[in-house]
Amino acid sequence: MYEQILYEVTDPIATIKLNRPKQLNAWTDKMAAEVKHAMARAEEDEQVVVIVLTGEGRGFCAGADLKGLQNLSEGQGLAQGSGRSGRDGDSLKANPGNAEMAASFRGHYSYLMSIRKPVIAAINGPCAGMAMPISLCCDLRFASDKALFTTAFAQRGLIAEWGISWTLSRLVGPAHAMDLILSARRVDAAEAERIGLVNKVYPHDELMPAVYAYAREMATRCSPSSMAVMKRQIYQDMTESLGHANDDSLKLMRESFDRPDFSEGVRSFLEKRAPRFDRV
Repeated sequence: MYEQILYEVTDPIATIKLNRPKQLNAWTDKMAAEVKHAMARAEEDEQVVVIVLTGEGRGFCAGADLKGLQNLSEGQGLAQGSGRSGRDGDSLKANPGNAEMAASFRGHYSYLMSIRKPVIAAINGPCAGMAMPISLCCDLRFASDKALFTTAFAQRGLIAEWGISWTLSRLVGPAHAMDLILSARRVDAAEAERIGLVNKVYPHDELMPAVYAYAREMATRCSPSSMAVMKRQIYQDMTESLGHANDDSLKLMRESFDRPDFSEGVRSFLEKRAPRFDRV
């Protein structure tokens, strides 16, 4: 079905792998469409609890395909393949994500924040240009010690694309965000972990086993329904007041008391066993 990604489900994890290794998985409109379609597929699959996004070969994603950038620089407009047109790029159509989320969390790449299931970026190598805002829209980022990061935009005469001015500043703070965006310098994995750009760094050969172990632990011990609600809370409350977040959490807490997962969570704790939550 897919030409530029690989898709695999191994209960309880769906893996979406960018698959243009000779081009360091450079992003295209077709790739964008295929990733979105695969995300929707994983979101609807009851077997899947956690989604992992990674790259084939030695890189995560080198940013937009250079042919598309060259067309733009020569005044040819938003050519397909640039990764910037916002079009699907082929016949694949998908509309993943929680419809209860605000429209700003359902944009071209911000839709990742509205996916009901946790999305983990396993950054196995260079992550550059528009790969940065895409990875920042994932819920968690784990990186290889060989990973490198650069926004690159300032060095191409571009601007802070795809909402990265919002996501990056909230992750690392405005001072670090200014540094990374204005200088477009390269950041190694150790610095990325220190400033909060990634959650954790692993030796290269241990990255994917560690990511899958984390995902399986999450899928085994955490309620999928609870995670879906909490993911929405975290993102939407970033744009709301503390009072609104508190009131909303009280309402959602009362609703959680009526779900089977609450009873199962309490019983499993008292019986000293792993919980058996329904999947969504």
